[in-house]
Amino acid sequence: MAENKIKPRILTGFMELLPADQILFNKIYDTIRQVYESFGFLPLDTPVIELSEVLLAKAGGETEKQIYRFTKGDNDLALRFDLTVPLARYVAQHSGELTFPFKRYQMSKVYRGERPQKGRFREFYQCDIDIIGNEELSLVYDGEIPAVIYSIFRRLNFGKFTIRLNNRKVLNGFFGALGLSESITDILRIIDKIDKIGRENVISELEKLGTEGDKISRIMDFISVSGTNSEKINALKAMDIDDEKFAQGVDELERVTGYMRDFGIDEDYFEIDFTIARGLDYYTGTVYETVLDDYRNLGSVCSGGRYDNLTEYYTSAKLPGIGISIGLTRLFSQLKEAGIIKAESSSLVKALVIPMGIDMEYTLKAAGNIRNAGIPVDVYYAEKGMKAKMKYANKLGIPFAVIIGEDEVKSNTVMLKNMISGEQKAVALDNIAEEIKTQERM
Repeated sequence: MAENKIKPRILTGFMELLPADQILFNKIYDTIRQVYESFGFLPLDTPVIELSEVLLAKAGGETEKQIYRFTKGDNDLALRFDLTVPLARYVAQHSGELTFPFKRYQMSKVYRGERPQKGRFREFYQCDIDIIGNEELSLVYDGEIPAVIYSIFRRLNFGKFTIRLNNRKVLNGFFGALGLSESITDILRIIDKIDKIGRENVISELEKLGTEGDKISRIMDFISVSGTNSEKINALKAMDIDDEKFAQGVDELERVTGYMRDFGIDEDYFEIDFTIARGLDYYTGTVYETVLDDYRNLGSVCSGGRYDNLTEYYTSAKLPGIGISIGLTRLFSQLKEAGIIKAESSSLVKALVIPMGIDMEYTLKAAGNIRNAGIPVDVYYAEKGMKAKMKYANKLGIPFAVIIGEDEVKSNTVMLKNMISGEQKAVALDNIAEEIKTQERM
């Protein structure tokens, strides 16, 4: 009687990759991490499981419905749903031990029990950076954050991209001056959808909200301001807006774009965009969204902004900050599906050592020489024929085969085969690594 077997499967909404794609994913992950570290951000890894009371201090609405929550003994626990709330808890808990401004990066998995759909996951990597100040935080950091974005996406080379920025004070001041402070949240949510629903539908939704016709016209004129970044700043200054918050926001936008130029960001890669209104109840100053110009349908690939007080639910200390997040799992899946990125190899190995009927001492010495030179190497131990061994190397995309038989042992050499060109040559045992590096450069 046949045994009952359990069908191997994973839950929907979770991503699991084959080796070639995992290698590609890790390369992107490592590039982001290296850029974060190059700007002085420190690594942080908070627990996946937090006390529900702590994690849900601010949560509500849809967010709370999506949280994975459970009990273990007397503890009410939850899986982290983002990396910002654990950061807030961490900073409040360790504020006496941290040096401010505190610059941290965290690249970890988070969990949300939302309905799985295309490009959406229940388990996914967030790649966050934040800079936390004590009482104050220099506006220069508002220029450094996009410099980080710029460095990452130039190195990843997904094509031309644009860092779009705005300032919440400009928005709040503008709508306050129009007497629309009470409905600003609803208006900004409508404006934020303009790329998806179009200008006419935005006007229609504003009318349904009860916004007066002349004010709708001013709103549409405001979000439609065009020209260079400097021309947009001048257009704001020329508006008849008597509001202190608006003036402060305009000044901050002007200074931040100046800092961005100082950081060496090409003007073609950033633009002021008055339709950006993200983080309605969270961000208080500069806000960012980054789009790939040829793939705008992917939406924002990196977003964030400045906030007044990270830890308001845990401490009375004022700790302002600024940060961005890259949803790496979602970005990776979308880029792969769009054909923007493609896995090239199923192995990290650069050289496969193939012994042919000899003892292991010489074989392992050859492998050690290569590995000690910083080249990833593997050894094929199975007793099979040359054809099977070459097939193995080809299938994994390993570029070099180091073949060792009795003649090579006697002459203190190896036979190095370039799996791409098909050429092979005898190389002295002590010179294998250098020859591999030379051929890689050719």
